Amino acid sequence: MGRGQKAPAFFCPYMLKKLATSVCALSAAAALAQAPADAPAIETGVFPATWLVAGPNCLEVPDWQIHEYNASFYILRESGCTNYEKPFLYLIFGRDKALLVDTGAGATVDTAATIQKLIAKWQKRNQHPDPVALVVAHSHGHGDHVSGDKGFDGMANVTLIPATPEAEQKAFGIATWPTDAGSIDLGGRIIDVLAIPGHQPAHLAYYDRQTAILLTGDHLYPGRLYVSDFPAYLASTRRLVEFTATRPVAHILGCHIEQSSTPFVDYPVGTVYQPHEHALELGRAHLLELMAALEEMKDQPKKLALRDLTIAPQAPRGQRKQ
Repeated sequence: MGRGQKAPAFFCPYMLKKLATSVCALSAAAALAQAPADAPAIETGVFPATWLVAGPNCLEVPDWQIHEYNASFYILRESGCTNYEKPFLYLIFGRDKALLVDTGAGATVDTAATIQKLIAKWQKRNQHPDPVALVVAHSHGHGDHVSGDKGFDGMANVTLIPATPEAEQKAFGIATWPTDAGSIDLGGRIIDVLAIPGHQPAHLAYYDRQTAILLTGDHLYPGRLYVSDFPAYLASTRRLVEFTATRPVAHILGCHIEQSSTPFVDYPVGTVYQPHEHALELGRAHLLELMAALEEMKDQPKKLALRDLTIAPQAPRGQRKQ
């Protein structure tokens, strides 16, 4: 590359030596394949310059930061002053339904009230005449993603899908778990749903065809990727790679930010105030980097810090140190 030339989107500037050649080659091919001449129009959006972090004065920080990526796709972040996990939630509107992915962390979280207010404002702005049917689903079943479920239980026009493989398979029409993809139609808006166990047995990924955004929960995000079942996690990552090989991917969005904006540096567990954190959005190159690193480990999983994330395999539950 000559002096003054701009690096292409798939350029890998800082990579572990063992992964550099394979990942950059895969990324280059993937980037070229991501923009075919007949690609459908993708709805774009914007991210905030920074996300609110918990502090330094919690009295000045709201419980939720609500960000409009575009007019029908909303990103909510729970404050670290409420719970140090600071999870991200996603609310997507179709013509007939809205889909909420995850319900937040902490014993006192009241996600339902916040979501209902947001839906009411969206309905008023869009002059939507009928009540909006809300489907509440999850990325997976860990407590920092399901704690707000209780607020939706029994609420009118709300369907709450438990974070279990059986309930998710039925709700999204996944013929064979976990290998087949399912979907949900929100009314003129199809969301593809993929089972991706490995971090947790009921883990799902969601692909919004309208924005080309892939939601990966705790499977892939800028931070520590805890792998509880390595073979399942590897197989799930491979399915994500295969699924996205023939579809445009604008952004990959997970449920946390644990990484600092400084490469290879993450925040310790329990950190509330993260003033210099990594961006939320990742790209398909990060997915390919993850795939290459997992394959390099083969049958010997180990902790590995990459530039924007850390792979953190865990011993089987009965073998973990207390």
